[in-house]
Amino acid sequence: MKAADALYRRRRIVNAVSIVLACGAALFGLFFLGWILWTLIAKGLGGINLALFTQNTPPPMQEGGLMNAFFGSAVMCVIAIAIGTPLGIAAGTWLAEYGGVRRIGTVVRFVNDILLSAPSIVLGLFVYTLVVMQTGGNFSALAGAISLAFIVLPVVVRTTDEMLRLVPAQMREAALSLGVPQWKVIMQVLYRSASAGIVTGVLLALARISGETAPLLFTAFGNQYWSTNVLQPMASVPVVMNQFAGSPYESWQVLAWAGALVLTVFVLIVSLLARAIVLRNRISHD
Repeated sequence: MKAADALYRRRRIVNAVSIVLACGAALFGLFFLGWILWTLIAKGLGGINLALFTQNTPPPMQEGGLMNAFFGSAVMCVIAIAIGTPLGIAAGTWLAEYGGVRRIGTVVRFVNDILLSAPSIVLGLFVYTLVVMQTGGNFSALAGAISLAFIVLPVVVRTTDEMLRLVPAQMREAALSLGVPQWKVIMQVLYRSASAGIVTGVLLALARISGETAPLLFTAFGNQYWSTNVLQPMASVPVVMNQFAGSPYESWQVLAWAGALVLTVFVLIVSLLARAIVLRNRISHD
């Protein structure tokens, strides 16, 4: 009996220590997260004004905004999503519906996981070699969008694969038993059931690429002026932040902090939208 009591006390002590350490780690992370957000708001809020969204990036020691950078980031993100989403959904569908019984499916999932965790700068260098160098060293927004699409692709593949595999097998069997072709089952049954999860994956991919800097340094490069030509260098918010934050000019530093704040708010909105879609889908199924 004494041995059992001693074992019980030891387990309670271990449990209490584990809870204290876990709470301490959580508070440690939240403290620095709060510190970062406070610094971002304190330094970026002063640069939020109408000129930030209506004027182009200025020369040193002059007033200006980030209109061309916001436009460039939007263009490259939209193109990247347009490239990566169809390819990712198609690849994820193949993995979920046809790749499960083949060894090549395991290989594709393994390669996709590697691509998912690959440093973005490596993808930027790959596109630089594949696109920029092959066009005579011509940096372009299209090359930047392709590098971002390589980041979107594995996220959408993984999300589509997981969401389609979560669809109950009875739904597939019921549709197939009625003589519905496989492609119609996928389009009209599986996609409808997994649509919320797939859209969430696309939104999370958008939130991730919106703040990527390294790939764009090797592909889109940057442009101080307004440009709508996707075959030429184009400004983007992360690249401008990287350039302005390390400059000795206070006006540039203010713009860098303001751009960082706007970008953070955008990522927050996209993340909340993705979470809302997931919760709405969960409630509808319950």
